[in-house]
Amino acid sequence: MQGKKVAIVMGSDSDLPVVKKAIEKLKSIDISTEVFIISAHRTPDLAANFAKSAISKNIGVIIAAAGMAAHLAGVIASHTTLPVIGLPIKATLEGLDSLLSTVQMPPGVPVATVGINGAENAAILAAQILGVYNEGISSKLVQMKKSMQDKIIEKNKNISLLEENHGKVK
Repeated sequence: MQGKKVAIVMGSDSDLPVVKKAIEKLKSIDISTEVFIISAHRTPDLAANFAKSAISKNIGVIIAAAGMAAHLAGVIASHTTLPVIGLPIKATLEGLDSLLSTVQMPPGVPVATVGINGAENAAILAAQILGVYNEGISSKLVQMKKSMQDKIIEKNKNISLLEENHGKVK
């Protein structure tokens, strides 16, 4: 999967504020993205054509973000063998409708699904998939995890100092 891109499709431009977090995270790992607005219900032919041609466009993973009746990830997954990551968007019902529409796929049409508005995790999962065959991406992910660990260790030290200097933390 050397040099593969991540395609991000969203059902509406109203999903962009959430999707931007995925775009930013992928850029921080030096992964190229292509971003599209494709509706599973309003542009079904476009969705099918996009999914069918994704492999030929050097795309390695697709993130599909949608709210409400979030069928976009499933429609995309039904037309490609590429890994599809569903990103449920909170639009109504606290996003539960989007989550269930994305995660409850029939046998044979899997969609990996992250939490509601979990754009950063969608990006990291896409990077992990690409990183299996790309040492550069894999190294960046190792660095990212080390950085997260270091931040927690530092916070723990700060809590310990607070306890020592000001008594017990309540």
